[in-house]
Amino acid sequence: MSEQSDPTAPTGTTSGAFSLDSSTLRRRHRRVLQQLGFCVLVLVPWTVYLAVSLPDRYEARHWPMVWVGFDVMLLASLAGAGVAVWLRRQALVPLSFVAATLLVCDAWFDISLSWGTDDVWGSVASAVLVELPLAVLLIMRARRVLKMSIRLAWQRLGLAGEPPPLHRMPLFFALASSHSNEAVPNVAEDV
Repeated sequence: MSEQSDPTAPTGTTSGAFSLDSSTLRRRHRRVLQQLGFCVLVLVPWTVYLAVSLPDRYEARHWPMVWVGFDVMLLASLAGAGVAVWLRRQALVPLSFVAATLLVCDAWFDISLSWGTDDVWGSVASAVLVELPLAVLLIMRARRVLKMSIRLAWQRLGLAGEPPPLHRMPLFFALASSHSNEAVPNVAEDV
């Protein structure tokens, strides 16, 4: 997939998001939807099966390796997000979402695995006071960066008005010409 530069477009923009024809993009869109739909259909009965078949107790091997490995992944995502902020890079957005997801998972596992013990209150306090607020902060910051980036791109492309909200923003869009002030949906929206 190569981007095509438009010499008349503002610096750093492209006239078309990708040089693929619309039938290829529609085929890819359909394939991604089918794959995701298949995953959901398989996960529903699997989850029900686990709910009725898993034992209440299970002795795990390599328990320290599991938790240390999880915390290393969390540490790497937080450090990566920090480096992205320091270097002012867009990688902040996915790294923040990864870190936030891992923080929520950490809170869930800590509380779930300590349920019914005296340790549950420490886990709840850690989740409520540290993990979940940090996850929310990371998501809010990533969302703000994403919205600012879209607004800047919108302005640089010379598009009139404000960009649509994130939930309505297409994956890709292109300009009819560099002199037009209206966005023309590109076939790449079908990805």
